[in-house]
Amino acid sequence: MGGKLASILALALLLSISHSAHVGDKNDRHETNESSDISSRILNAHKATYGLEDELLHEQSRPDQDQHVKIHGEYVSTEETNESSDISSRILEANKDISDHLMEGDVALPRTRNAMRCLYYDCKWPKSRSGLVEVPYNISDYYYASEKRTIERAMAALHEKTCVRFVPHTNQLHYLSIESKTGCWSLVGRIGGKQRVSLNAFSCLQNGIVQHELLHALGFYHEHTRSDRDQYVRINWEHVSAGAISNFKKRDTNNLDTPYDYSSVMHYGRYADSTSRLHPTITPIPDASMEIGQRNELSEIDILKINKLYKCGGLQ
Repeated sequence: MGGKLASILALALLLSISHSAHVGDKNDRHETNESSDISSRILNAHKATYGLEDELLHEQSRPDQDQHVKIHGEYVSTEETNESSDISSRILEANKDISDHLMEGDVALPRTRNAMRCLYYDCKWPKSRSGLVEVPYNISDYYYASEKRTIERAMAALHEKTCVRFVPHTNQLHYLSIESKTGCWSLVGRIGGKQRVSLNAFSCLQNGIVQHELLHALGFYHEHTRSDRDQYVRINWEHVSAGAISNFKKRDTNNLDTPYDYSSVMHYGRYADSTSRLHPTITPIPDASMEIGQRNELSEIDILKINKLYKCGGLQ
């Protein structure tokens, strides 16, 4: 009898602790008014759209609103990274633990047959009757208000210079779901249905990275993989990390009659996927000193490509 009573008392204590923790989580969530209780948000791979791997769909807990990114094994504020590394280096660092599930470092692989066609054919977002290309989106409530503004500012740059308009999702069937999963990644082009774009709150919320992933979602690949790249850059295969060889494979791309763009937000940096920071994997030719892998925003040629691909009238 004494043993049963002890067991009952122990169970009651555990239930009490669990209830207190749950109430505490709700109170914390209410106080921040920008965060959410993510302790139980571990998504199962079989429930994920397009069968994306479980490793890609994990959300981290958030102790505070500080934004940090891990560069060369050390956490630094995102303010500091603006000058310390190019866009592709930050993306590849953020994705290093999930690289086996991605193509070219940050392109998610769809599972369905129809979605796979978008890896080789244009899957553009359609124009509305107004002549604008409307891309519905939803931003997860996991992000703080300031982080949502960072994402929306990156979108607004496209509104100013192209016919693409990111519009809040209401009841549209096809839309982007922007979430803070593991790393920075996107599918390429419009796949259909709920289409995830991962912008990890701790490592991907810089303007250039957001625009980089949005351009993937609009249908663009990395600049260094375009079909004519060998005229403009040399790939130093001997310095490419063994597991990253496929990230430098050329594609049969539609280059839209645009010049090769060393300054594209979609161009890998000089040391991307290198075995050593002393040895570049990409060398511009004929001028090896040409800067590649910029840090900040869409280039003029990026904008031109968007306008050409989506036939943006007088903006082409």
